[in-house]
Amino acid sequence: MRIEEHPILGKIAKEEKVIFEFDGKPLEGYAGEPIAAALRAAGVMTHRHTQKYGRPRGIFCAIGRCTDCVMVVDGKPNVRTCVTPLSAGMKVQTQDGVTAKESN
Repeated sequence: MRIEEHPILGKIAKEEKVIFEFDGKPLEGYAGEPIAAALRAAGVMTHRHTQKYGRPRGIFCAIGRCTDCVMVVDGKPNVRTCVTPLSAGMKVQTQDGVTAKESN
């Protein structure tokens, strides 16, 4: 199951399939769909863990208002994956807390 229409991004066209990396493993998604949608379609439910208790978080609002879906994308922390379009070759990592430092 994939998101076909997003309240912020509009209609999501299933264009070309692309390969991206999630925690070092290759996954497949559609170019332009939200990163969170591609992860969900691949069965990934946890995007980050809370800093204090390490509790898992994933998609909550799906419109970029909360921080539950933030992840490290291409070395940049705190990227809201529910509103960030997927592109080929992205490196997406599970994040701890919401203030992770940039990585290379």
